[in-house]
Order: sequence, then structure tokens, then C-alpha cells
Amino acid sequence: MTKAFVFPGQGAQTIGMGKALADAYPAAKAVFDEVDEALGENLSALIWEGEQDALTLTQNAQPALMATSLAAMRALEAEGVVLAEQAAYVAGHSLGEYSALAAAGALSVTDAARLLRTRGLAMQQAVPVGEGAMAALLGLDFATAKAVAAEAAMGEVCQAANDNDPGQVVVSGHTDAVQRAVDLAKEKGAKRAVMLPVSAPFHCSLMEPAAGVMAEALQQVDINRPVVPIVANVVAEAITDPATIRSLLVNQVTGSVRWRESVLWMAGKGVTEVWEIGAGKALSGMIRRIERSIVCTAVGTPEDVTKAMASLS
Repeated sequence: MTKAFVFPGQGAQTIGMGKALADAYPAAKAVFDEVDEALGENLSALIWEGEQDALTLTQNAQPALMATSLAAMRALEAEGVVLAEQAAYVAGHSLGEYSALAAAGALSVTDAARLLRTRGLAMQQAVPVGEGAMAALLGLDFATAKAVAAEAAMGEVCQAANDNDPGQVVVSGHTDAVQRAVDLAKEKGAKRAVMLPVSAPFHCSLMEPAAGVMAEALQQVDINRPVVPIVANVVAEAITDPATIRSLLVNQVTGSVRWRESVLWMAGKGVTEVWEIGAGKALSGMIRRIERSIVCTAVGTPEDVTKAMASLS
């Protein structure tokens, strides 16, 4: 079976995530220690025993989810998994792309943590609170959702931000425009259209200031060639060139997360099994809706690690 390892994005965060991994595996605990040191604060205390509201803040959720994914990866490695031998590709949903790059050796954990803290703050500060919003349109295909966003814009910004699966597209932009998209989507036959509890309009042109911040931050870090190709969000195909990775991480701030196309691209290359590394199982659900033949395994606890290892033998 040809495998891909995928890494979750924002929304998967929960208090306590990764704690059992850190308790069971010294290498997993070392990841949380490294992230705490990189940020100069005790983020792991917030992750394990803090308040959900504080963890959900973009600047905390992003490095926290990366830390949890890398802790799960280190636990697998402690059991003998070698990424380059087990996976043909890695991919991540939005911030999960940084987790994927760190797992594949393209970024250090320290650099990934600092970049994600910078990214979270920059995305939060790009648009004043209340001026931007996101909404999930359920039951519309991508072309229809894109048309709804364009019609709802009316001189403001409203764009398709996440093409998650065949029946879920997220739109992003000015609050009033996104609200218009919700109303229009229902008229066009959406099963549901709901405003999302996010603090900023990610993956649309309103994030341009954040893209500028990330372009500068990414110039300051080393990016190596990943040990396996990464299927990048904004192009929905595999890349390995460090300069291309750097520029696409900048584009990703304002560009659409082409998750559905990324999964279909991997399936077209023979991927039949996906391991979701880190918190939650959201990506596994999306992948099953995109391509039913792909077998999904979520790896976020010591028990999950044991099950995943058993599937290899």
C-alpha cells in the first residue's frame, strides 16, 4: 500500500492533546520542551491544562497543533517508523503544512514553532476583529460555492478559502460579504451554511499584510529538501525544491487550501492509505468523503501508535 502522512490544521486543538504521548515517549516530550524553549514560554502548560479559549487563539493554536503532530511523529519514530520508508508523500491542512515540513526534515521544530507564532499573530493583526469572517457552505460543489462568493462580494472581499471535500467549502472575507454568501448559499440549495467561530478571515486577499510578514520571516530560516515530497495546499501537487516551498508558504497565507484536489492528486499517484498525524480526525473524515477507497488511520495517542504499528506487521 502506498501511504501518505497528513497533518491537521486549526480547529483540531483540544486541551490535553499530546499529553499522553509526552508521558509515554521521551522523544515526544522533547518536542514540547523544544517548542516551549523556541517561544520562550510554557505553551505546553496551556495545551495540557489551560483554557480552551486561550488555546484557540490563532497565535497559540498554530504552534500547539504543530507540537502535537511532531510529538506523534516522534512517538512513531521511537517505535521504528522511518518516514522516508513508510510514506510516499506528506501534506498538511493550512498550518499543518508546517508540521508536514518539520516531519519531513525541511524545517526544524524550533523554526516551525517560531514561524507559526509569527504567522498566527500576523493573521490575527491583518484585519481588525469583527471586520472579517469565515463561513462553511455545506452541500455545494466548489464551482457553485466559488460563484456564490463572487456574487456575495459586491465590492468587498469574499473568496473560497478552503476546498475541503466534495460537500464542504469555506468562504472568507469581509463580515457583511460572508454573511451575504451564507444567505445566497441557502438559496442555491446548500444543506447548511454557517458562520464559523474564527477570529480572522484566513486564506483570502485580506491577509495580504500577513503574507508580507511571512515573506520576511521565511527569509530568515533554513529550508532543506524534504525527505519525501510535500503536496502543497496552493498548487495541489508535490514539491521538493526549498525555494518553491518558501514562496508557496507565503502564497498560502492569502491562497486557497486546495485540500480536495490535493487528496485526489495523491490518489491519482497511487496513495491508498493515509495516516493523520496529530490532534483529531477531521482530515480522515474529509479524505473518506473525497476518495472512499483510501484507508485512514488517525495517530494522536499512544494507543493509536500501537494500532498503527500493528497495521505494519
